[in-house]
Amino acid sequence: MRHSSDVNAGYARTVTSANEVSADTFPRQYARTRRLSLGEPRNLRVSRDGERIMFLRSTGGSDAVTRLWLLDRSPQGSWTERLVADPVELSRSGESDLPAAERARRERLRESAEGITAADVDLDVRIATFVLGGVVHVADLVDRSNGSVRALNSVPGAFDPRLSPDGRLVAYVSERCLHVLSVDGLSPDQLVMGEHDENVSWGLPDFIAAEELDRYRGFWWSADSRSIFAVRVDESPVQRWYIADPAHPSREPSVHRYPVAGSANARLRAAVFDVASLARTDAIWDDAALPYLVDVQWTEHGLVCVHMNRAQTVQRVSTIDPANGTFTTLREFEDLVWVERTPGTPLLRADGRILSTIDTASVDASFEPEGSRSLVLVPRGDGVGRVLTPPNLQVRRVIAADEHHAVVAVNASRPIAGVDVVDDPGAVTIVRVPLDDETTETIEVVAGGRDDVGTHDVVLALGAPLAVSVRRSTSVGRIRAEFGVYEGSAKVTEIANHAEVALVEPRPHFFRAGARRLPCMVFLPHAVRADDRLPVLLDPYGGPHAQRVVASRNAHATSQWFADQGYAVVVVDGRGTPGLGPAFERAVHLDLATPVLDDQIIGLHEAAAQFPQLDLTRVAIRGWSFGGYLAALAVLRRPDVFRAAIAGAPVTDWRLYDTAYTERYLGNPSEDTSAYDRCSLLPLAKLLVRPLMLIHGLADDNVVAAHTLQLSSALLAAGRPHEVLPLSGVTHMTPQDVVAENLLMLQIDFLRRSLA
Repeated sequence: MRHSSDVNAGYARTVTSANEVSADTFPRQYARTRRLSLGEPRNLRVSRDGERIMFLRSTGGSDAVTRLWLLDRSPQGSWTERLVADPVELSRSGESDLPAAERARRERLRESAEGITAADVDLDVRIATFVLGGVVHVADLVDRSNGSVRALNSVPGAFDPRLSPDGRLVAYVSERCLHVLSVDGLSPDQLVMGEHDENVSWGLPDFIAAEELDRYRGFWWSADSRSIFAVRVDESPVQRWYIADPAHPSREPSVHRYPVAGSANARLRAAVFDVASLARTDAIWDDAALPYLVDVQWTEHGLVCVHMNRAQTVQRVSTIDPANGTFTTLREFEDLVWVERTPGTPLLRADGRILSTIDTASVDASFEPEGSRSLVLVPRGDGVGRVLTPPNLQVRRVIAADEHHAVVAVNASRPIAGVDVVDDPGAVTIVRVPLDDETTETIEVVAGGRDDVGTHDVVLALGAPLAVSVRRSTSVGRIRAEFGVYEGSAKVTEIANHAEVALVEPRPHFFRAGARRLPCMVFLPHAVRADDRLPVLLDPYGGPHAQRVVASRNAHATSQWFADQGYAVVVVDGRGTPGLGPAFERAVHLDLATPVLDDQIIGLHEAAAQFPQLDLTRVAIRGWSFGGYLAALAVLRRPDVFRAAIAGAPVTDWRLYDTAYTERYLGNPSEDTSAYDRCSLLPLAKLLVRPLMLIHGLADDNVVAAHTLQLSSALLAAGRPHEVLPLSGVTHMTPQDVVAENLLMLQIDFLRRSLA
């Protein structure tokens, strides 16, 4: 589960034509700009020699069509940006004939843009490939002529093209089959593998991999460009669910294979294919014991697979011999609760050791035992490894590593002596960690630190981290994300960000609440007075793997807009959210309700103690997805605190959610249903005494509309009035401009009626 006075606050005038002037409000802007995301560079790739940087970006903050660009350095050292591929000029926006697999990919990634939304390059960033309208295209990034972009003779419905490392070949998927084409277009399209079975695919990720395990691909090139490792997915064991469009009853329902908690997952197999001969070597593992394929890496150090058991308490790292498909276990990581999947790990090094993370308890008795997610180097087998990061430094992601250093995204949950990282779980700092056994080096800040508190990321050269990098930096003080190109520590140029500046000015007041030091924020109207008594709106997500209290401006635009309508908005990251250590995250094990809701109330009361304008007799809560579950839970369990709730796309019964996410936190319901009973909203329906608005997209294939419909039915059976807002044709996202804009306005109307 993936991954906001007056209604005209933030008012502006926008000239739309020579004779027409229209009003632009923040809700309209937020919808039109797809949450202020359009126009921002993304999918950045840096060449091995640091001379070229490929990226995707639209031309402006309200332009939804993403184009392919290149920033390259001249022999004289100057950097020049140029447009390489424009879907509009190519006369193929590609939106009317998207393959089903591409639509699914965008939904899993919550992708709301159009045009070229993904691209791949070779190691030297000389060739790029992408799909438009189901046709594979290639672009020569060095050639500056008009003919540098070509459509290849691919099979219709192409999806996820990937270049071989040497840039000579491109592999892609079409209609559940894996194909290979030559970039020069001289060789015919080759079918690598496909089966005449609608339940079987080659080269695609299964639903669980893409939605919950952050694995969005199903095939990988070898480092020498001679072979492909591909996954076979058999969905026949998975339940068929049917998603209809009630607004168009003549249309057939779409069939969706959904592995609901306690039921069967897709069965996975894999094979290695020699590209020249198409010879196949099967690689079969015990998928009953290890059903989740979390990651695959095929580097010069070998072909490595990472699997997890269904309970996610065991993570196994294995190598595969491409010649015979034999698996050899390198290391197993085990945990009684769950093994955390840290992006970028585990990573096999040239010396045979594995770079990974482990969750450890705090070594300082004066601190609450939040624990640490520490970077470690471990040998193969069961030997003791070496911890590379100090206590209370939480590793969020390993970005890259070479022989001597790892570049890592971290945050600090407590002050750390000798490391320039602010103790703020919502501030992400990029550091360089020495890996050499006998080094005297210390951890070095690459981006962020105490003098630049924000959320930072870095993109390094492909293949190995060299001197040239791109740093993405956001903070509360930056009006939009900045993309600086650095050579070493010196900024040499930047990539323009065309995203619009929000029509509201977020002013978060950060504080920590209670003994657990819960990260919190309060937003007040810009014109607030000391003697005002403001209704209160809690605006959380509250669930695992997501934070709301972050050091980033645009993340808070909607909360500030609600505040500018005359509310005090409170945001709390309670137990279960990342950034404060493993113990804090694991407090929701077998109970996604009680600790999460309790922490929201603790943060609310601390906010009222610090800001006397908060009127605790008029408190509402809103949220989407897990936040929707939390909002409905709050008004059902604690009507003494909450006067109203807006629940968008809420999970109402965890038995209806998928295997990997739900069983990780609540266990397998086929073995024990007690945690599911404890966390379900359906038995609480008879307790509703406060206004509740339920919002749900009827095309949602992640949190299906049955969640809201079943809760509504239970409420009706109990005689409890409530409101339901069904969104026809809307998925788990709300990208449609009019829908997204009016959703905010309808929520304000509901809050005014409910808290009057």
